[in-house]
Amino acid sequence: MSLKIGIVGAGSFAQSFIPLFKAHPLVAEVTLCDLDADKLAQNATKHAITTTSPSLDDLCTSDIDAVCLFTQNWLHGPQAVQALAAGKHVYSAVPAGIKLAEIEALVAAAARSGKIYMIGETSYYYPGVVYCRRRHAEGAFGRLVYGEGEYYHDWDHGLYDVARWRGGDNWRETAGIPPMYYPTHSTSQIISISGAHMTHVSCQGFVDEHEDRIYERNNWQNLFSNQVALFKMSDGSSCRINEFRRVGHPGTVRMTLFGTEGSFEQNAHGAVWLTKNREDKEDLDEILAATGQPVKTGGDMDKVTSDDGTHLGAAAVHDTDRLPREFAGLPNGHAGSHQFLVDDFVKACHSDQQPSNNAWDAARYVLPGLIAHESALQGGALLEIPDLGDPPQTD
Repeated sequence: MSLKIGIVGAGSFAQSFIPLFKAHPLVAEVTLCDLDADKLAQNATKHAITTTSPSLDDLCTSDIDAVCLFTQNWLHGPQAVQALAAGKHVYSAVPAGIKLAEIEALVAAAARSGKIYMIGETSYYYPGVVYCRRRHAEGAFGRLVYGEGEYYHDWDHGLYDVARWRGGDNWRETAGIPPMYYPTHSTSQIISISGAHMTHVSCQGFVDEHEDRIYERNNWQNLFSNQVALFKMSDGSSCRINEFRRVGHPGTVRMTLFGTEGSFEQNAHGAVWLTKNREDKEDLDEILAATGQPVKTGGDMDKVTSDDGTHLGAAAVHDTDRLPREFAGLPNGHAGSHQFLVDDFVKACHSDQQPSNNAWDAARYVLPGLIAHESALQGGALLEIPDLGDPPQTD
């Protein structure tokens, strides 16, 4: 059975996903939804979409099968719960939620409804992460010892434009969200490779003093522009996560992972595979490089990601043969991840099988950051991270 998909939010980030959902051979119809009637009409025309909806409430009463959320990040949790309660599958941009209660409600709603929930975490398909998942499955790391996940994104790299889009006239009030409320680009790398989850955290925050005063006056009562957290993992290893929004750096999402037998090291100079043999050094830049010409969507996201490879396509390490041939030549992004994420979600809904990055994975990606921020507010206190378990087993 082909699916009817409703896309909620016609802003910049949705632009590269709309053509993919439209083109997928298992999708029969795409409905576009936005509260802004002018934006809705313009984007429906742009993408040749004939069916529109004025609100999520309206969409939830329709006959669509799935809802895809590309709305403001503080809306994701409640909107996902609403759609699941209405019997819809849900795809959500990150983060899954910004409060512990929201994540608990999300996991409960996913379990209760029996529907598919998938978080669109782009880092899951970053080339280095794909490579390390394969090497870990082969046993090449041995036991994992320590990992580092880092997301560096300074405000001068387009974040002011994104904040204005998300917050409108009151954008300063919504802009100063704690960096650890948006941790999943970093946490998902370590978690999806190791299969372990984070159990305890101690976090420190950097009090911002920038003249824009974003981190002085905001709805979050948050003073931190940068946060560093040290985590204990359920497999006995540990990891460090850096979330920086004021940093003299061109910007990146990257990871390093050390094992008892092998290690993956990534920095501004590239990525290498290392072992105990000091002559055994494998340069990975060629197989991890995202390829193709940049695909621009004409929105604020182009300003955010113009120079970091986000709009480039897949790398040699990606299994592109599994993607629908209809995706050839269509927009991709975040180092080739967009096409894989759309394909994963559509196939999961069609087969009614839980995908990677399901509701339980999403909880393990975001809860460590929420608890890390609480630790920073307490001067780095060691706090336990709640775990909401694994998805129910299916026959």
